[in-house]
Amino acid sequence: MMRLVVLVSGEGSNLQAIIDACQQGRINGSVAAVFSNKSEAYGLSRARAAGIPAHALAASQFGDREAFDAQLVQEVDAYAPDLVILAGYMRILAPAFVDRYAGRMLNIHPSLLPKYPGLHTHRQALENGDSEHGTSVHFVTRELDGGPVILQAKVPVFPDDSEEDVCARVQHQEHAIYPLVVSWFAAGRLAMKDEAAWLDGKPLPPEGYAWDSV
Repeated sequence: MMRLVVLVSGEGSNLQAIIDACQQGRINGSVAAVFSNKSEAYGLSRARAAGIPAHALAASQFGDREAFDAQLVQEVDAYAPDLVILAGYMRILAPAFVDRYAGRMLNIHPSLLPKYPGLHTHRQALENGDSEHGTSVHFVTRELDGGPVILQAKVPVFPDDSEEDVCARVQHQEHAIYPLVVSWFAAGRLAMKDEAAWLDGKPLPPEGYAWDSV
């Protein structure tokens, strides 16, 4: 079974979706540990409730990002992860951390990448009058939210939507597609090579696998 380490900064709803999928046998793996840069992150409580080791590292204890990430690498490596999963982890990772887990680190981002990298994606979609929005699972590279896209899911945006409405719609899709992508990796079907995501031995297009075909 594949060993997963998950990094969170907040509520951890995607972490919960992954824990549930592991427990239900939809992912051939288990969450070995959860780490957060915020000691109050509810994701840590979710981990402890599932009997998973949960750790918090405070940036204030370190001189810079590189020192923080060097300690994080050391602690993550103690669990010998096959895959590192970013699930609402809100710190930008140092290049050395990204390089350490290249090809075996995933992120989920609440937009249809390459549209709206960074923060406040739902707000941007509303302000720009977008009729659709969504979420993307991608491999992590040094480029912020710029790694190869594996799978996207789209949601409609209605004129009277609030950010909360759009967020809820997007999260519903996230909880479906993130465990699915993790299951592909755990089954040996998914890899990153030649700066692209490959599924079942074939390179995926820039927008990733078509969710409608799943």
